[in-house]
This record gives sequence, C-alpha cells and structure tokens, in this order.
Amino acid sequence: MADLKIVVAGASGRMGRALVREIAQGSGVTLTGALEAEGHPDLGMDAGALAGLQPNGILLTADPLPLLAEAQAVIDFTRPMVSVMLADLAAQARIVHVIGATGFSPADDKRVAAAANHAVIVKSGNMSLGVTMLTAIVAQAARALPNFDIEIVEMHHRMKVDAPSGTALLLGEAAAKARGIALEKYWVKSRDGHNLGPREDGSIGFASLRGGSMVGEHQVILAGPGERITLSHVAEDRSIFARGALQAARWGHGKKPGLYGMTDVLGL
Repeated sequence: MADLKIVVAGASGRMGRALVREIAQGSGVTLTGALEAEGHPDLGMDAGALAGLQPNGILLTADPLPLLAEAQAVIDFTRPMVSVMLADLAAQARIVHVIGATGFSPADDKRVAAAANHAVIVKSGNMSLGVTMLTAIVAQAARALPNFDIEIVEMHHRMKVDAPSGTALLLGEAAAKARGIALEKYWVKSRDGHNLGPREDGSIGFASLRGGSMVGEHQVILAGPGERITLSHVAEDRSIFARGALQAARWGHGKKPGLYGMTDVLGL
C-alpha cells in the first residue's frame, strides 16, 4: 500500500517541526508539502532542516492550493483563522483535514462543520491518545457521580495565548455532556472577590496556570462529601500530539465525509 501523502501546515512552528520529525521516522506516511503564513521569515527554507533533520527538498510555501491538490491529508496545528480556510480547501480537494488548533469561535466551528459535509475532518482540542482516553474516563465518572463537584486545573508554558486550554474545555465538555447539560451554561472560568457566595450546584470550574516551558498538564477533580478523585494527564513531549494526529490522518483516509473527534479514532 502506498504511503499516505501529508501536508503539514505551520511547518516551522513547534508542532509543525514535531510533525515533520514524526513523519520522517514513521511508516505508511510521507511528507509532500509544508505550509507557512504569507510573509513568514522561514518561507523557502527546507522543512527537514528546520526540524533538525537532513534536508528533504520540501520547501516552505504560503500557497496551499498546489500542495492540497496532490495530498491525501493536511495536518494543522495553526490558529482558527487558518484552520477555517484550510477546512474549506480540504472540502474542495476531498481530503482528510486533521485540526489540532484551539480557540475557535462558534462562527468558526460552524464553518468547519459545513466543510465536513465534503471532507473528513478530525478536530480535537488535544490529539494525545492518553488525553483521549482520559476524556472517556472523565465522562464515565461524571455520569456515575452526578453529585460530585467538578474542577478542571490546567498548566501550560508561558507563551500559550488562550485560556482555558482547548484540552480543559474538551474535558469539561465531556463531563457536561455525560450529565446532560450545556457546558457554557454551567462553566465558571474565574473566581475573584469576597462575596462570591457558595459554589453553585452543577457548575464546572476551570483554573488556568501559565509559566515556564510546561508542555501541558491537566487535572480533573471530582469532589464529593468526604472524598475526592483526581484524574490527570501530563504531556512530557509534543511528539505525543504529532503521533496522535498522524494516527487520525491514517484513520480518516477512506472514511465518509464528516466531523470526527479523537474518540472516534480510538473507537471510544
């Protein structure tokens, strides 16, 4: 079977370089294109060399059209504005689009969902296989313990620009869905002051910490009368997200168009 032809968007970023390395070391996949934003200083540079590998002859370009026309999948850890554009192009090309970006607005999500009518789109706030399993466990615990309070604590490196993290929201959404509630009606994203009153029943709290070079750590705390459960995941290296994204691309190839998540990839 021929290798799956993959284009990496944001190829000079931390996740882009991790993807280039994982593709070079993996089997069944091959890098056929590398994208970066118009005006980026790394345009024209070799994707392999940027990733710390031997040059591979694939130069960074800002023009996605010729690359996607020849590809079978595009993997995208960029930002919502770029992801929405790539989703439209993936729909035109009828290829797999793996989205690992976070911070989407409702309007962005609507456009991605529309593109999924014609493309296989795997979108997740976290591509880690471990986090995907944690999400399933959180849902099960939230359903089985409906009266336990839920708090989600996350910490990331000091350069992360959005909060709560996409992964924290993913975990919160899993808990809310398991309890049959809408997360946006029950979330508490900040607490401050002296007159907050007692914790509201059913609320799902979030706390975001930023500092240093932490790749990512998440804790889901379920607190009941006289006992507490803490479910956690620590990301020690960005390669875990790259490996999960590649598994999603392989899984999505040949599937019917639709909007999928990593739980679909793992059969959860």
